[in-house]
Amino acid sequence: MIELEGVPELIDPVMVAAFEGWNDAGDAASTAVAHLDREWKGEVFAALDAEDYYDFQVNRPTVWLDGGVRRITWPTTRLSVVRIGGDKPRDLVLVRGIEPSMRWRSFCNEILAFAHELGVEMVVVLGALLGDTPHTRPVPVSGVTSDPDLARTMDLEETRYEGPTGIVGILQEACTHAGVPAVSLWAAVPHYVSQPPNPKATLALLNRLEDLLGLRIPLGELPEDARAWQLGVDQLAAEDSEVAEYVQTLEEARDTAELPEASGEAIAREFERYLRRRDVGPGQAPGGHATESGDASYLRDTSSGRTRPPKAVRPDTGGETGPGSPPASGPGRQPSADQENEDSDGDDGPQDSSEESSED
Repeated sequence: MIELEGVPELIDPVMVAAFEGWNDAGDAASTAVAHLDREWKGEVFAALDAEDYYDFQVNRPTVWLDGGVRRITWPTTRLSVVRIGGDKPRDLVLVRGIEPSMRWRSFCNEILAFAHELGVEMVVVLGALLGDTPHTRPVPVSGVTSDPDLARTMDLEETRYEGPTGIVGILQEACTHAGVPAVSLWAAVPHYVSQPPNPKATLALLNRLEDLLGLRIPLGELPEDARAWQLGVDQLAAEDSEVAEYVQTLEEARDTAELPEASGEAIAREFERYLRRRDVGPGQAPGGHATESGDASYLRDTSSGRTRPPKAVRPDTGGETGPGSPPASGPGRQPSADQENEDSDGDDGPQDSSEESSED
């Protein structure tokens, strides 16, 4: 039994989750949740026991010095709460960690137990996959769900993916079976420049999350970081004629596929986002404020007598590739867009954000 300690009653809470590893190309999804936590000054209130879910030879703990004292940070998944201010305040429960190495069903059940105790109304899981998409065009972001009613009411795609999946897909299905509305947002990251960070993909996920939840998310330096990232990749691609030619091929395919979209819903979404960011009243902060903090603002699992540690530290990630190199990020190779977007009819290949049927 999980007991809440020091966490106030939440207002229309939505859980937003992301996990480093196979479902996090370019660290785009985990960085998006980290951005929300940082901008809204989230207070960590729970952490899953690392012993239960992680292989420490795959995700190794890190040693660091705290005033001359050696300390260890264990890989885990942490939960925090932020309150978004404004005329209609609401709360987000942020879940950020690493894809577990084992006991995925128990892992999802523990996440769902927190969601139940906190009164979470919907779970949104962020992911990023490698795709045949050019870095010079807007990042495609697909919103998918396995709930037909939710797909219809929120203008999402009903997933038809069949094949290998990660913790994002498992958690979404666990939510569906538990009767909790769940959505996955997937950003497509260019496979020829897969190394993290990818601020352009992170920005695209946050923009799509804004549209889904009707929020105004403070973006900070992300737009400038995204422009700098694209300029940097432009320079790298210009130094290799084969890569430049390949990028041009991707651009032509993308532009041809998006001609109908260019004059329709995409423009409407951008205009609505512009109006939302423009409509900030006098004295209204663009972001929000965190929940009240305190030494007791975390959970205790009374079944084990274990107190959840209150501090979150994002572990280091490794592995780098360059343009034209094989993609690698986190434990194992990232899924490709063809793998994740393949539906039961066998359709695959590069698609735009309105047509993708990505893996949940």
